[in-house]
Amino acid sequence: MRRARIIYNPTSGREGFKQKLPDVLVTLEQAGFITSAHQTTEKGDAIKAARFACEEKFDLIIAVGGDGTINEVVSGMAEQPHRPTLGIIPAGTTNDFARALKIPRQIDKAVQSIVNGHEEALDIGKVNEHYFINIAGGGKITEVSYEVPSKLKTVLGQLAYVMKGVEMLPRLRPIHTRIEYDGEVFEDNIMLFLIANSNSVGGFEKLAPDARMNDGVFDIFVLKNTNIAEFVRVISDALRGQHISNKHVFHATANEIKVTTEETMQLNIDGEYGGLLPGHFKNLKQHIRYILPQDDHQEADDKKALLESIEFPEDGDE
Repeated sequence: MRRARIIYNPTSGREGFKQKLPDVLVTLEQAGFITSAHQTTEKGDAIKAARFACEEKFDLIIAVGGDGTINEVVSGMAEQPHRPTLGIIPAGTTNDFARALKIPRQIDKAVQSIVNGHEEALDIGKVNEHYFINIAGGGKITEVSYEVPSKLKTVLGQLAYVMKGVEMLPRLRPIHTRIEYDGEVFEDNIMLFLIANSNSVGGFEKLAPDARMNDGVFDIFVLKNTNIAEFVRVISDALRGQHISNKHVFHATANEIKVTTEETMQLNIDGEYGGLLPGHFKNLKQHIRYILPQDDHQEADDKKALLESIEFPEDGDE
């Protein structure tokens, strides 16, 4: 039988997963897994737990929590020679990464997507000595992600980020920034930059509408110097996925990126503080294998493969 290790944050999702854990263990056992669970106790604990699961050569790791927990699990796996397949049960406030992967928010449905899903190797990012699954960036506005109270994020979703951003903007000033990306250079006074691995960031599901998580490149977004009215227009465009054509937004794609600034700028990694710039960003192509839900496209491919495998008699055959 295959072995699975659940790593879960007991405080995520109002402790809803703890109540469901016995049912989850039964479902995984029926699917052929010998399963054990590790409850995290402090920041960084999921990194150690994931590293242990790799060293013990588990077949599957299931990360339960928000983007922060998933980031820690991936960080613990990233440098290991044996990396189990990773399943995700979202239990945070925004769950950007799980949303990008189309993983159901409901615990029982997420478990079924692990049991019945398909494996796919996807990219992760590395900046300096940190790893990220979804987004890295800089600029005072990016600090919104950890300044907005969790309860407000739960109730208002992406609107909470917009409200906080508008509140902060009048007291911010642009920082001169140089971005080198795959042999090209962008240099200007900017309000923020984002390096996205998926299409879903801060509740905005169309931030990088053409992003693919297995192509080895990031989407780079830069918000140039703007006033409040221009900022609100950019946000409005971003909600519709039309911000790329906005004159205050710079967009490019790249595998390797270097960012330097003339003044101090914090680095935000998957919504958490990640030190200070400069930053050297690398895309680690298809570095982690995930279990993804069976979607309509996959089901169509499966049906096509099944039909192609059937040998129909030719005309004249009995």
